[in-house]
Amino acid sequence: MRTVLSVFGIEPARIGGAEAYARELSVQLGERGWQSVLCFLKEPPESVRAYLELPNVRIEVIEDSWQTRWRGIRGMIRMLRRHRPEILHLHFTGFISPYPWLARIFSVRQIFFTDHSSNPEGHVIKRAPLWKRIAARAINWPMTRVITVSKYGLRCFASKDLVPRHRLEMVYNSANLSRASDDPGSGIEFRRKHSIPEDCTLVAQVSWMIPEKGIADLLAAAKLVIAENSKVHFALVGEGARRREYTNRATEMGLASHVTFTGQVEDPMGSGVYAAADIVCQVSRWEEVFGYVIAEAMSCGKPMVATRVGGIPELVEDGKTGFVAERGDAEVIADRIMKLVADPALRKRMGQAGREAARTKFDLQQNVERVVELYGIASQGPATAAFESLAPTVIRET
Repeated sequence: MRTVLSVFGIEPARIGGAEAYARELSVQLGERGWQSVLCFLKEPPESVRAYLELPNVRIEVIEDSWQTRWRGIRGMIRMLRRHRPEILHLHFTGFISPYPWLARIFSVRQIFFTDHSSNPEGHVIKRAPLWKRIAARAINWPMTRVITVSKYGLRCFASKDLVPRHRLEMVYNSANLSRASDDPGSGIEFRRKHSIPEDCTLVAQVSWMIPEKGIADLLAAAKLVIAENSKVHFALVGEGARRREYTNRATEMGLASHVTFTGQVEDPMGSGVYAAADIVCQVSRWEEVFGYVIAEAMSCGKPMVATRVGGIPELVEDGKTGFVAERGDAEVIADRIMKLVADPALRKRMGQAGREAARTKFDLQQNVERVVELYGIASQGPATAAFESLAPTVIRET
């Protein structure tokens, strides 16, 4: 079988956006008679492996692929020798790396790079220095295409002038709409599992527990909201280096009985996170290039409260699919949350608008089809449903 080698410089810790993309890509390649080799930094946990495994899939490990280190380079050489791919696609790896030339040495026909990188808070979009432009073009001369995942990402990359403009494409990151659900049963089960009161209005944020995701701002907003309405509860879903610090801060702020830190949830969509939530937040501080959680939450019909950073204003239409506040403005974030808490009809209206927007812009199947079109691979096989029926049953978190 002809092969696409997809290298993801991440650990596949949960069934999230990148994992959903990898599975959908494998499905569509399988329909066309191609093999999909998925490389991650580590072996996926059992539930994620079960989700990714299909008849045409090989799961491999390249340690340190996101860095230009010998272990990553050696791993890439091993994969190129083992699988002899016709197409190499790099995700979450450095743009400046030896991988494009290694692929060319091993006769890889096409080389793609998807830029998932967010920028630091307050980043100014500008052209790269001349030396960097020259070096980047020489190092990435074999590159077929660079794909950006939002219009903001496209503007950033085009402004840097690191590759010729005609090699840039924009394809939004996406959510698997077929898995989107606001099933009350799974929502009730999620609340019970994490001891969240069933009669409260639940505000959730799914993210890493790091400053860039605005966790401190959300806690400050939560304090203001709960002072007005004690029947509101907050769920912070995810892990990260600062989780213990934020847990302690919530306790010091008197929020312990109103804020639940769930830890890592391997499958937020399948485990009822969005079904349980009435409102979903993404109050990032850095210039977020995209927000997988936003696409997932909107596809499940949930209204958003987000910040005006990076590509987020492209995803959340202020006043229609949710509210957009300035970064770090806890008072405005709290005010927008309280507006939604007080008006169930508004939540429903914004949620429905978000669902329609997700179908238009963030449909995983359609957006992966666009990537496969860029590969130049024509459709040859049976329908997606028939191919997926050959896959093992996905293990859900309970």
